[in-house]
Amino acid sequence: MMRESLGQILVTSILSGNFVLAMFLGMCPFLGVTHSVAVAFPLGLATTFVIVIASLSAYALNLVLGLMHLEFLRLICYIVVIAAAVQLVEMFVKRQSPALFRALGIYLPLITTNCAVLGVALFQTAREYDFAQSLTFALGGGIGFTIALVLLASVRERIELSDVPGVLKGTAMSLMLAGILSLSFMGFAGLGG
Repeated sequence: MMRESLGQILVTSILSGNFVLAMFLGMCPFLGVTHSVAVAFPLGLATTFVIVIASLSAYALNLVLGLMHLEFLRLICYIVVIAAAVQLVEMFVKRQSPALFRALGIYLPLITTNCAVLGVALFQTAREYDFAQSLTFALGGGIGFTIALVLLASVRERIELSDVPGVLKGTAMSLMLAGILSLSFMGFAGLGG
């Protein structure tokens, strides 16, 4: 089997394999937090941090559990690590920026159940990535997640200033914008290799 280069993994996970716009993972914060770039960007950074921690931990856990023949415990171990990383992020944000903590609301602790975070750990395990590939995949996934949040938030901010027919306001407009963004990112298919 031909191994993917780090560049291919990075480009694919950011663009054509974007967790939100291509795989439709992590849609809850994508549609819920993207009213403002000021809130979407920090949530993207927090999610990226959790994705990287979960990915590196998943790599180490796979090695340890494989040696002990306890592979059946992978999923539960991933969830515990993700929950711990989210707690760290939540405490940090609450201490450093209480206003941002309030703005993020329920979406900050919901990173724990964000399927994009768990998806990174499961995909890298299934693809048998080594340490460098796992780190690259996690960074690309986090960057792609952040880009998706910021893009939708910036477009939604612009739409708020536009004269949009009443029937298209709210959820309908958000879903149409998400679909258009998804189509545009699917245009990158084939770039990663």
